[in-house]
Amino acid sequence: MLKILRTLLLFAAFTPLTTVHAASPSSAKKVSTSHDAWGHRPGARGFSTVILDAGHGGKDPGTTSPFTKQREKDLTLDMVERIRRELKGSVRVVLTRGSDTFVELDDRVRIADRTNDAVLVSIHFNAGPSHLAGPEVYYWRVDSFSLGQRTFSALARTTLEKHANRGLVRRRLRLTRNPSIACVLVECGYLSHSSEARLMSKADYRARLAKTIAGAILDQRAQGDGKLGPLPKPLNEPPSKASDRRQ
Repeated sequence: MLKILRTLLLFAAFTPLTTVHAASPSSAKKVSTSHDAWGHRPGARGFSTVILDAGHGGKDPGTTSPFTKQREKDLTLDMVERIRRELKGSVRVVLTRGSDTFVELDDRVRIADRTNDAVLVSIHFNAGPSHLAGPEVYYWRVDSFSLGQRTFSALARTTLEKHANRGLVRRRLRLTRNPSIACVLVECGYLSHSSEARLMSKADYRARLAKTIAGAILDQRAQGDGKLGPLPKPLNEPPSKASDRRQ
């Protein structure tokens, strides 16, 4: 009995601030929507829930644009709210944070792992050498490849700045390797690029990106892997941890 009580208390300790909307019924066949530690399976299809993760927050501002002074933590929160509105009525949406609060990366993974029939999309903005611009999408699990490919391809058609960015990247991060559901991390653009940073400061441009990301998520829900080509080979690497080079 004591062991059960401790488990319940631990579960309650990690309850995040979330925003949830009821989903409309889906006719898409469910594929790879259960929990799986490795993700060596086809891409998710027919899922009823989308977990939106606004990167950084609270004491962690993320990157700050030297051109517009906008902080990544504010832009990511703005973006997930926009994506949530685009998805409303189609799927249930859960936010890992709904305000300027700090949530540990491992706690974000726990939030994802206690949500069934879902995918996780983590939203960020990039920084790097001043010539780099455009979107990048990170994935690790096989069941996340098509969601990553759809999201990157859609953003690449939408964004106005694209210079030497890395595109779709397979990288073992805590939010691409550790959740037990399909998961991707989306870098919407470079705040360190003068033109792109100024575009990101415009609400109508962010709304355009949010609509694009939401559309890619719904396409994945309807089509799964579709005709996106062969899936990548499984990689049996351990979960990512805080001491890894990039989180």
